[in-house]
Amino acid sequence: MFSTVIQSLNDGFIKSLEVFALTLLGALPLGFIFCEMSKSSICIIKAFMRTVIWIIRGTPLMLQLLIIYYGPGLLFKNNIWGSGNSGRFVAVIAAFVFNYACYFAEIYRSGMEAVDIGQYEACMALGLTKRQSFFNVILIQAVRIIIPPMTNEVITLVKDTALARTIMIYEIIWAGQAFIKSKGLIWPLFFTGIYYLAMNGLLTMLSGRIEKKLSWS
Repeated sequence: MFSTVIQSLNDGFIKSLEVFALTLLGALPLGFIFCEMSKSSICIIKAFMRTVIWIIRGTPLMLQLLIIYYGPGLLFKNNIWGSGNSGRFVAVIAAFVFNYACYFAEIYRSGMEAVDIGQYEACMALGLTKRQSFFNVILIQAVRIIIPPMTNEVITLVKDTALARTIMIYEIIWAGQAFIKSKGLIWPLFFTGIYYLAMNGLLTMLSGRIEKKLSWS
């Protein structure tokens, strides 16, 4: 029985890792695009993006999952995600990426705005282009600032992968809960916590190393 439980939990955890990895892969660059849009000199783009970010950050991810998955089919009579597990999985990734891109956008923006204005002026005085100033000076300092809040969001993402079960995606919590219904066992559910703790422990250690490497006196 123990080996059966562990195999089931491993299968669920692999699916959780897929959601986690694909969300980061999509949300990190998309968040930067959203950040630039929210700082745009074009008022309409700026207002639109900040409104979208405000809505996404102000509503539950579970609600967004339900709307993104069921919305197109109910409103437009067109299930754009496809059928079966693959369709639901695509919808989950789309919802997670969009949600976390909005959070990352605000982290990026606060990090860049936290860089002292004198750094921008020094770049101009040295004759650097905007591109050179951003990548060689501003971005390096902003990364150091955003690492702690970014780590918090990434750790939250690890736990939020459990919400994939909202639209019937088999993940580790579902795997653990299944043994309550079928075998009357609760200990597999406690075991799921070990997976989360191990994953978040590794991420915390990695973040600490990155912070230490980027620190300077």
